Amino acid sequence: MQFLSRKPSLPRAGEMLPGRPEPLEAPGLHVVSGHPLAGPYPDGHEIADVAMGCFWGAEKRFWSIPGVWVTAVGYQGGETPNSTYTETCTGNTGHAEAVRIVFDPAVLSYERLLKVFWESHDPTQGFRQGNDVGTQYRSAIFAHGEAQLAAAIASRDMYAAELAKAGYAAITTEIREAPAFYLAEDYHQGYLAKNPDGYDCHTATGIACPIGVGVSA
Repeated sequence: MQFLSRKPSLPRAGEMLPGRPEPLEAPGLHVVSGHPLAGPYPDGHEIADVAMGCFWGAEKRFWSIPGVWVTAVGYQGGETPNSTYTETCTGNTGHAEAVRIVFDPAVLSYERLLKVFWESHDPTQGFRQGNDVGTQYRSAIFAHGEAQLAAAIASRDMYAAELAKAGYAAITTEIREAPAFYLAEDYHQGYLAKNPDGYDCHTATGIACPIGVGVSA
């Protein structure tokens, strides 16, 4: 990913870039699943949106999980519509690099996805993840509906207790209702499937999240 000078805090409203009304590219098919990135999605499937640092490696953590229909990477949590990667890297869109996971809840629970989320990065680092520093690398869960929101908060509290036992600082993960999700450029989609030796920076804590081992959110 790019290593540019970044702001240590989210931009104020007047600093947000204006963006554009339409996406720059038409969405295609995912290189791994072959399914459409932007839908339509099968009836009965649900969406989970998370951010956990560089979206190249983050997406790879989810696309092969049984029950996941398609994954996509994009920009979420800011105010700039249809942001580009370059714009997001300025820190003036407010977006995080996010992963959208479309899954079949009859096969895969949302709690299982939360477990993968917590265990695949360090949620205590604030506006960074490993070597990547900037607001776009923050940890976030963008929930779709009250059930997801409640499960996300409950899982955070459980994981925070486990991290505290191991001496970690407080969790900084942003948790809120899902705002608009803007698909990233095609070359970012399934990046590590297209570039197996590509950059993948994540610094997991090594601490297990109790969800999925007999503890429910």
